Amino acid sequence: MKETFYITTPIYYPSGRFHIGTAYCTVLTDSIKRYKELKGYDCFMLTGLDEHGQKIQTVAEKNGITPKEHVDNMAKQAKELWNLMDIKYDKFIRTTDDYHIEAVEKIVQKFIDNGDIYKGVYEDWYCMPCENYFTDTQLIDGKCPDCGREVKKMKEESYFFNMKKYQDWLVKFYEENPNFIEPESRKNEIFNNFINPGLEDLCISRSSFDWGIKMPNDPKHVLYVWLDALTNYITALGYMSDDDSLFKKYWPADLHVVGKEIIRFHGIYWPIFLHALGLELPKKIYAHSWIVMKDGKMSKSVGNVIYPETLIERYGLDATKYYLLRLMSFDKDSMFTPEDFVERYNSDLANDLGNLLNRTIGMMNKYFDGIIPTNITINTDFDEQLEVFIKEKINSFERNMDTYHVSNALIDLWSIISRTNKYIDETSPWILVKEDTEKLKSVMFHLAETLRKIAILLKPFMYNTSISILNQLNIDEEGTWESLLSSNIINENTKVIEKGEPLFVRLDKDEEIEYIKNKMKNN
Repeated sequence: MKETFYITTPIYYPSGRFHIGTAYCTVLTDSIKRYKELKGYDCFMLTGLDEHGQKIQTVAEKNGITPKEHVDNMAKQAKELWNLMDIKYDKFIRTTDDYHIEAVEKIVQKFIDNGDIYKGVYEDWYCMPCENYFTDTQLIDGKCPDCGREVKKMKEESYFFNMKKYQDWLVKFYEENPNFIEPESRKNEIFNNFINPGLEDLCISRSSFDWGIKMPNDPKHVLYVWLDALTNYITALGYMSDDDSLFKKYWPADLHVVGKEIIRFHGIYWPIFLHALGLELPKKIYAHSWIVMKDGKMSKSVGNVIYPETLIERYGLDATKYYLLRLMSFDKDSMFTPEDFVERYNSDLANDLGNLLNRTIGMMNKYFDGIIPTNITINTDFDEQLEVFIKEKINSFERNMDTYHVSNALIDLWSIISRTNKYIDETSPWILVKEDTEKLKSVMFHLAETLRKIAILLKPFMYNTSISILNQLNIDEEGTWESLLSSNIINENTKVIEKGEPLFVRLDKDEEIEYIKNKMKNN
């Protein structure tokens, strides 16, 4: 039986179009899932929408539609984007789904029965855009510490979850599981700001609006969106339903991928909720950083937003995915600029990868009528060096992907591409064709074999490009991880295509930079 791997994105708040920062999170999750599938895992990927709360009700009323009509429109847009980006999720959950609502009601009732929930009066600061509460000490200059917007003083009858009850357990859990959250700076943040000062009980209901799941014991109250939203990771698998086979198969989750702005909810509330339910905790939470612009966070009012559709329509899906994944470091914010996008497209994709394939196809046709040489009898002085280098980089690639350092894994992959381009210069096939045909055969075989392995390593990130490389080489294989360890995959008399289409055409730098800038201004 295959080993399972359950990976999730956060469920997104449907307030508008998804920019490249939101898209990055889902592309990252998708690439990790595809890598695990390449390694032979039975994978399940969850994404979806968090559709309740005061903010959604307010936006819908402003637009003259019902909250359900608003979230239906947003769900359609989200699914269309993930389809455009070829995101291979296994389930798309919406918190308005009947099965989710029924399960959440049962979960809350269990909390009530266990004595985890009590009734009181909430009085503190509330940020509607973030759907979050803050104390005086948590505000920054009197404003929301997460988004910087105005907050309102709220006072209303509410239900509370007794977080204080679980403080000692949570501290002990982190002592025993120091790598539960990565990068470590995110864990330090929640300890310094929330756990060490002492947990506050969590307000889990509101009575001033009605767009949400009702409290099972008091229907004039609706649940706080974060209790509703976080439980999606288990309700999507059938927890608290008549069919919990997926839950039994895939839980606990192997990885929650979230943005750093919501690590508090996933690093404090979610472990406590699960512990209170008597359930295992996920194995790891990775809180990625943000894509920022020269003038700060992306904002329509500033005129610096870039949407994934803009890049895909002009530069292609694989180029867009590659850039987002390569741009982001493991633990620091990364800056998007039109200049960097165009430069990386030209250098990494058109020059390094595209030229390597074009040169190889061209030389194969010129020197051997398109037939990839096999049964090599003589090697050049550089063949072993190339083979050793590739093995080392594949090992490094594997380590980085297993620890979710995806950008570093792509650096490993491009090191192989660059080293193979250097191999062409070292072996000089244009000279060998005149002096040593047997060594020339070895060079052509090694180029085809290396491109085959490059194509396999590209599959989690740039699937279409991977298939195009294999098609141009006329290599028919599934491209498994095991085949990376072999050099006897290419069949005799395999003939490459006569003239392949360029993978990536070099861009006019000034023209494309201006194009992207104009799109950002006019979004």
